[in-house]
Amino acid sequence: MNVAASITDAQLAHWRGWLGRTEQRSDRVRGEVLDALAATLDRDEPPARAGDSAPPLAHWLFFVPLARQSELGPDGHPRRGGFLPPIDLPRRMWAGGRLQFLLPLRVDDAITRTSRITSVDAKSGRSGRLAFVTVRHEIVGPRGLAITEEHDIVYRDAPQPGAAPAAPVAAPRDETFARRVVPDAVLLFRYSALTFNGHRIHHDLRYATEVEGYPGLVVHGPLIATLLVDLLRRNRPDTILRQYRFRALKPLYDTASFHTCGRPDEAARSCNLWTQDADGAVTFEAVADW
Repeated sequence: MNVAASITDAQLAHWRGWLGRTEQRSDRVRGEVLDALAATLDRDEPPARAGDSAPPLAHWLFFVPLARQSELGPDGHPRRGGFLPPIDLPRRMWAGGRLQFLLPLRVDDAITRTSRITSVDAKSGRSGRLAFVTVRHEIVGPRGLAITEEHDIVYRDAPQPGAAPAAPVAAPRDETFARRVVPDAVLLFRYSALTFNGHRIHHDLRYATEVEGYPGLVVHGPLIATLLVDLLRRNRPDTILRQYRFRALKPLYDTASFHTCGRPDEAARSCNLWTQDADGAVTFEAVADW
């Protein structure tokens, strides 16, 4: 293991004290929340009714964090050191995830999510110190285990003055279908509100640019993952997902539009999905299996 020089063995050992920590939350699949998601994604759908299946990844709209205002940290997230380890690196973002959809969630279902920290690691990267936390979620509804998810979180240093950005990787150009997305501040605000996500990089331009050093507001990782699944749903509306894997390669911002792209492989019953930024670089990639 290559641990960054400024992250001591004692620090890493302290963070690893959170391994195995669990948290359980309960909620209900509410149709009005699914309607709000459909509106945010600009979908023309009838109102969700009791018994309707929730779309893939809609579970991210439930079990929202309900920390009191006085319990928030300077970045708008709940202060670290509760369920998640107290990693003191200033930037926190989604790095990737792996999901299995075993049973549908339906409107009015009572659901429970059990979360457990399964991995904590750190290393030195080109851009400085990095720490990684993986959380496993199991979501159970009235018919049994519905979704399993492994969620990777990355913590990193603030950018170093004068540091060169990572070289972009050209996006594939063999997509079967694509859709242009304009990630304006209203879209980011609405998704933040849906998920009760106070992270200021998504809605506070001054904080995002002056404190964390981004060129604009950052598009949420789970929103991008949802937009890619939405692209598949628009082009294959009868698809029932079984697995979904994704990883973030570089951030997207509200400074320019981007494209969600897909290339299905009917023989493999899967679809490669990715985002292409305004410069033609790939920023996010995923695979959906049905």
